[in-house]
Amino acid sequence: MVRIKTKLSLGLGFLFAVIVLLTVAGLYALNRLSSDAQAVLQDNYITLQFVENMRKSLDTYEAYLSDERPAPGAREGFIQVFETNLAKQEGNITEAGEMEATQSLRSQFEALKKDPDFSNNREILIRDLLHRISDVNMFAIVRKNEAARETAEQANVLLGIIAVLCFLISFVFIVNFPGYIADPIRQLTESIRQIADKNYSERLFFKSRDEFGELATAFNDMASRLDAYEHSNLAELLFEKKRMETLLDNMTDAVLVLDENSKVLFVNPVACQLMSVKKTELLGKYAPDAALHNDLLRSLLQTTTTDPLKIYYNEKESYFQKETIAVRVERPNFPADAGAVILLKNVTSFKELDQAKTNFIATISHELKTPISSIKMSLSLLEDKRIGPLNEEQQKLLAHIRGDSKRLLNITGELLDLAQVETGNIRLNILPGDPNNILQYALETVQIQAEQKNVRLEIHKDDDLPMIKTDTDKTTWVLVNLLTNAIHYSPEGSAVVIELRKEPGALVFSVRDFGKGIEERFHSRLFDRYFQVPDSPQTGTGLGLAICKEFIEAQGGEIGLESEVGKGSRFYFRVFGV
Repeated sequence: MVRIKTKLSLGLGFLFAVIVLLTVAGLYALNRLSSDAQAVLQDNYITLQFVENMRKSLDTYEAYLSDERPAPGAREGFIQVFETNLAKQEGNITEAGEMEATQSLRSQFEALKKDPDFSNNREILIRDLLHRISDVNMFAIVRKNEAARETAEQANVLLGIIAVLCFLISFVFIVNFPGYIADPIRQLTESIRQIADKNYSERLFFKSRDEFGELATAFNDMASRLDAYEHSNLAELLFEKKRMETLLDNMTDAVLVLDENSKVLFVNPVACQLMSVKKTELLGKYAPDAALHNDLLRSLLQTTTTDPLKIYYNEKESYFQKETIAVRVERPNFPADAGAVILLKNVTSFKELDQAKTNFIATISHELKTPISSIKMSLSLLEDKRIGPLNEEQQKLLAHIRGDSKRLLNITGELLDLAQVETGNIRLNILPGDPNNILQYALETVQIQAEQKNVRLEIHKDDDLPMIKTDTDKTTWVLVNLLTNAIHYSPEGSAVVIELRKEPGALVFSVRDFGKGIEERFHSRLFDRYFQVPDSPQTGTGLGLAICKEFIEAQGGEIGLESEVGKGSRFYFRVFGV
């Protein structure tokens, strides 16, 4: 929200920016003119000085040659002056054609030093070359002067355009900005007059989100309250209140209603029975104070868990699911909190069904595991060559039986693990363990599967891996499960990368495949029980990853995945060091 003070500051800042813009444009134009003038002085005027000095020294030398009694050292003085100015000219060549004339002048001067007399018209040649250099720089001065004049004209045009634009913008700003402040005040004044005349349907609509917007919201809320009060019917309100209380009293779920200050507004008989209190002992009371003498109420106010609450009800242990509903009163442009409703739903029947299901799964799994193991032992005996050779058809039948038995044994194992998970009786044997042993066992377990599918197992691990505090069997089971899935979903001839990386106080196992990957919309559900990605080969029960999650989290670790369609998937889990 932008305050009015801020808007005024921005407006004044805008005018200041306009002034700065004009100043910068003027400085830019002056700088360009100064640069053009400086170029004339540095590049051309200095050269003309050098040429004039050389011409004067040449006149002096000519007088020396015509004098019958020349002054001693006159020739050396001429050569020194001419040499000095010629060298400076060679270092200040800036125009086209100046280089060639200067080089020719150097050649004639060197010849003159060897031949003191003006033979071969050398004086004329030298003077002509000096004249050429002077003409080149004079023409350059004329050209640059014309460029400076054009620059001045362009600067005048630019300054004129900027000045006009700044004037128009400033004019529009000055004309409109006062109305931005005055118009809302005028509308507010008129609306107050309407309210004074009992026209409570009057509303203010300011689009701005500043103090005026807040004022409009407060004004509209006041007008709504006055309008509601004006048209309210007390008898109708009381009737609706009584009807609502009757409906809540006859609900089979426990209901507790609190206002925005945590005072008890309503409690139905079921809630009173669960909390073993009378209705009069709660109504109008501050809930945290009442909770000091009631364990269940204190638990309802403090507990944030989603697990069902176990409560003794109707002479038996019952289970209730807590649900808290925040109540918000919608006002025009100003919603407000109005308390909360706490519901306790009786889920005892569902809990009993779930418990029965868990017991059934555990029983069936345990009963199936023994005969399946016997079948596998019988298969091993049948394959013993001492009993006698088997024909090809018998060997195929035994292979099918062995595969089905292995698959049934895996399913029963997962069901037994699931039974542990659902009952919350995951038996952990947490001891210091070597991650290298876990990795080695897992690799040996899946080696045959990887060879059958021609999948390479690449291992990347840090040196000096620390000991970890974990249930070695369950952690190994998790790693094997992740490797089995990765090999299954990897294309033939690809690789599965296993990484063990150290972190402060922890160790991260990760398994990466290069299969088709998993869509992001399925990531959050991949560790749910019985969930399988649609349109993928259905080879299992959908329990493996769910059990992996429970095993790792039961040890205080965490598990997750990273996947992108077309690039494969990376599953990882983190366990902590000793």
